[in-house]
Amino acid sequence: MPLIGGRKAIAGSLIGGIANTEECIVFCQKHNIYPEIQVIEADKISWAFEQLLTCNKDGLRYVIDVAKSKLNKDFMPK
Repeated sequence: MPLIGGRKAIAGSLIGGIANTEECIVFCQKHNIYPEIQVIEADKISWAFEQLLTCNKDGLRYVIDVAKSKLNKDFMPK
């Protein structure tokens, strides 16, 4: 119990810090390594979330086109 009683904490980072992240981004750019993405409008968020939960075995990422979504008058709140 020295961890709890001594008021100690354990911390970590899933990304390794800013410097490591920047190094990884530069490496990927240099070697033309990019994620697979599909650009969607905001009205497709529920669909994209369902895809992530049910069948995203290939690691596809969804990117929301905010500018285009704002033009969709049927979707935007009044």
